[in-house]
Amino acid sequence: MSDNWADTLNRTFDSSSGVVRWGVLGPEDGPPVVLLHGTPWSSYTWRGLARALALRFRVFVWDMPGYGTSQKYDGQDVSLAAQARIFAELLRHWDLHKDGLRQDGPHDHDGTGEGRQPAVLAHDFGGCVALRAHLLHGASYARLALVDVVALAPWGSPSYRLLGSHAGVFEQLPPALHEALVREYVGSASAAGLHPRVLDQLVAPWLGKDGQGAFYRQIAQNDQRWTDEIEGCYGELALPVLICWGTADTWIPVDRAHRLAGLIPGAGLQLIEGAGHLVQEDAPARLTAVLQDFLRS
Repeated sequence: MSDNWADTLNRTFDSSSGVVRWGVLGPEDGPPVVLLHGTPWSSYTWRGLARALALRFRVFVWDMPGYGTSQKYDGQDVSLAAQARIFAELLRHWDLHKDGLRQDGPHDHDGTGEGRQPAVLAHDFGGCVALRAHLLHGASYARLALVDVVALAPWGSPSYRLLGSHAGVFEQLPPALHEALVREYVGSASAAGLHPRVLDQLVAPWLGKDGQGAFYRQIAQNDQRWTDEIEGCYGELALPVLICWGTADTWIPVDRAHRLAGLIPGAGLQLIEGAGHLVQEDAPARLTAVLQDFLRS
């Protein structure tokens, strides 16, 4: 990817759904922060914020299985349920969990987290992944920021549901038509319009035989039942939570931000005027300031 971001993901983890590429930035003794991307994105969307936070924090970034630079293959389980389990696996691998007690698993630990609970910043369906890992798999966080997240029903546009319902058909599109579809789809997530170079980088993982199949596979598996299972538990969240939302988000309208804030006890709410669903691209300075303030509060 551009900006040498792919070089940041210089470590691997053999998850239960394929090889995950991940990386860590910042001082070893910095407070740990983990960034979760959504769909159809990768850790690339967090590149600017990750580098800014790395001046003070120990920042962990990763591409979920089936996304970005991580492994993609036929029959791969890339559902939100699987991603949440894998995130819990990764937190143990990184030694980022409650009470600093090492939890032995099937993989060697890097020991980079030294047993500290991380702050978690999640975008899009990364919000569902973080919430499921916390509520269903015992993952423990110091605090949680939810940025334009998939968390409340209903979600998924008519176009999104159409692609998922006929994934096998769309997988057979000629490569040029597939690329045009993905470019149009990805570009619609920004209210301001994406820089051509950024758009190229966001589209690139979904091209080629493996990428084209992976694009439709993840849509077909992203069922609303994964949020339905946990939506009734949001009132049980007992940690600092901040909800950030772009007011011009056409993918997940801003009314969801208000609804979600009403369900989570004590949740803060920050609206970012004029930003679309890809707040990281539309308002990077504002989002960075808001999240840095949350992490330092």
